[in-house]
Amino acid sequence: MEEKIYRSYIEILKEELVPALGCTEPIAIAYAAAKAAEILKESNGEKVQIAEHKTEEKAGTADRNGAKSILQRASDNCNGHLDVYCSGNIIKNVKSVTVPNSGGMRGIEAAALLGLVGGDASRKLEVLEGITEEQREETRRLLEKKFCTCYLQEGVANLYIRAELTLEGHSACVTIEDKHTNIIKIEKDGVVLFEKACKAEADAGAKEQSDKRALLNVADILQFADEVRIEDIKDVIGRQIEMNTAISEEGLRNPYGAEVGRTLLNAYGDDIKIRAKAKAAAGSDARMNGCSMPVVINSGSGNQGMTCSLPVIEYAKELKVPEEQLYRALVVSNLVAIHQKSYIGSLSAYCGAVSAACGAGAAIAWLNGGDYEAVARTITNALANTSGMVCDGAKSSCAAKIASAVDAAIMAYTLESANHCFQPGEGLVKDNVEDTIRNMGYVGRVGMKDTDVTILNLMIDQQQA
Repeated sequence: MEEKIYRSYIEILKEELVPALGCTEPIAIAYAAAKAAEILKESNGEKVQIAEHKTEEKAGTADRNGAKSILQRASDNCNGHLDVYCSGNIIKNVKSVTVPNSGGMRGIEAAALLGLVGGDASRKLEVLEGITEEQREETRRLLEKKFCTCYLQEGVANLYIRAELTLEGHSACVTIEDKHTNIIKIEKDGVVLFEKACKAEADAGAKEQSDKRALLNVADILQFADEVRIEDIKDVIGRQIEMNTAISEEGLRNPYGAEVGRTLLNAYGDDIKIRAKAKAAAGSDARMNGCSMPVVINSGSGNQGMTCSLPVIEYAKELKVPEEQLYRALVVSNLVAIHQKSYIGSLSAYCGAVSAACGAGAAIAWLNGGDYEAVARTITNALANTSGMVCDGAKSSCAAKIASAVDAAIMAYTLESANHCFQPGEGLVKDNVEDTIRNMGYVGRVGMKDTDVTILNLMIDQQQA
């Protein structure tokens, strides 16, 4: 295939399929707060974090004592505070989810304070991996003191976080926008230390990324999956298989949330169609309810990363295909999911499990020998079914939505294999798969804007149901 397309697809996979610890929205808040703490400790000469992740016990103890005193003094003497300003979609996706490594704490304030107290900003989406029980206790104490306040920030990007930390006369402010680790501005004591490139350069960078996504289409994705050199994708896809399988197994072993995955297996047995749904749901059961294991995300979401990978892994086992074939199938699922999200955007009222499961359905069709037409019909059937599913935030029921979306994707392939496909003119279905994907993306990005606002207002009790 054309070299430009080949290299762009490799870059997209490497950019999108990265590890994250816990639901990405609370992690992004923790990251912003941890970064503010990192900036501020340079001002006051004391450690804001309880531990600085050092290996020497003596050094760690000294850091803990220094850190604890400054936070206690600030909270006790009312000369310090953490203010977090978030877009509506961030609030929606953090309000009900358990913060990873928090010992069961939920919400924006808990995520921010845990990042402040013990986060390691250098780990980015794994910022909370090294949290200790002592740090959890300090976070609970600061929550009781109401040391952190969250505010809705209107008129900003769908993904927007600003953490403003004040301690004993010094301040630090960190702003994240558009992507979960995309820091666009850092200030210390009112002085700008870092700001993203000027608007023209930033727009050029965004255009470059958009141009790469614009090269995505189903036909080229399938050609790329057939031709890609395994060594070019082995690390990124192999990591997705390893991490996402591990958290799925954890969700099946232990009672997390509503136990959707475990319940499906117990109620319906281990038929491949059930296993495919249950494995994906179980990963979400664990992740939405505080499991500290990392996952490899897709389109900025761990749930989407699990949804477009775990059903495909399960079908590959059932079909006993070689490992290389599984890697190529996961290329199909991941890129088809990213292709759809390029039209929808990172956060909206459109449930991302739908696009991710649709990617899984495309890969399942491909694993079973389906050609371009078979994959295109599978995508069309899936989108014509579940595209109305709304996102009302990250929480336990995401696992059930994942199971429903995967079920729809499997049904889509089953219909296609029986030579059935929804026809152009039926709802939003168009003459070709690319126009159908574009239609559904427009609904998610533009048509559901008011839906998104309504959902948020209901969630924060600003509107009566």
